[in-house]
Amino acid sequence: MGTLTDLQKKLVPDLLEVMQQRYSILQSINLFEPIGRRGLAENTNLTERHVRGEVEFLQKQELIQVTSKGMFITKEGKLILDQLAKFMGELMGLNVLEEQLKGKLHVKKVLIIPGNSDENDWVKREMGKACVTFLQSIMKEKMIIAVTGGTTMAAVANAMTPLNKSKDYLFLPARGAIGEKAENQSNRIVTEMAERANGEYRLLYVPDPLSETAYQTLLTEPSIQDVLQQIKSADVVIHGIGDAITMANRRKTSEEIMTKLQSNSAVSEAFGYYFDEFGNIIHKVRTLGIQLEDLNSMDHVLAVAGGKSKAKAIVSYFKQGKSDLLITDEAAAKQILRG
Repeated sequence: MGTLTDLQKKLVPDLLEVMQQRYSILQSINLFEPIGRRGLAENTNLTERHVRGEVEFLQKQELIQVTSKGMFITKEGKLILDQLAKFMGELMGLNVLEEQLKGKLHVKKVLIIPGNSDENDWVKREMGKACVTFLQSIMKEKMIIAVTGGTTMAAVANAMTPLNKSKDYLFLPARGAIGEKAENQSNRIVTEMAERANGEYRLLYVPDPLSETAYQTLLTEPSIQDVLQQIKSADVVIHGIGDAITMANRRKTSEEIMTKLQSNSAVSEAFGYYFDEFGNIIHKVRTLGIQLEDLNSMDHVLAVAGGKSKAKAIVSYFKQGKSDLLITDEAAAKQILRG
């Protein structure tokens, strides 16, 4: 396939450019339907005049349906998208980037989504879809899935679909809430994931971070102990990777700890741990839920993080090597490989 693609690039480069544009248009319609021509032009960075011509072509091919409410993708259009996905990844060089990133980060598997999630929300949605697709490929009976919070995890929840015919899997928050908006808190995300996947869920009603007194008190609560035991026996963990200072601000971190993070050049945050660029732990938040050492016993640890702005944080976290899959975007991947 690689040889054929290289030949096509040399002999019919215009054809591949058109194919890439039409693939992008179909992808945008699929994500944002119903969508109008103006919205489509904005999401594909094409002129409205260009979009008009492409829409007419795709409508004739019965790949999209144009209505007074906007454009919708047809079943045939969805089929074309699925069939083209692997080829387009190769055409855009994403397969090569994935292999390079695996070597750079020493991670077992990397999946790269085109675009930059810093600039386009649809890229984050596609990362969510990729996570769900991978999850479907590894699901077995009676599996426990632990999930952290954040906007990226919310995108995974939004993309969730039934994982298999049975309902004997359990979704759990990986840790307490950190003062995020309600829709980005782990309890809310777990609830949505379970409902969309036809699974079960349990919640963890504890704040994050905790005072020492609250921490010791909650550890003695039977209901909390029961949920914590299930969380620590999870088969799958899905988590994001945060920028250290951004996450510290969300937690309303004290001035003393903020100074500690800044003076030690903290770069990334995951599971309540703050890391420097070399992966050294700068600070750990007192929290109930999954601890870094727990990840060693998990069968699958999936990290989902993208955007050019997250490149340093992703590299920093993977110095620990605790996750075996990274789902990211093209912008983050290229920025990481430049470093």
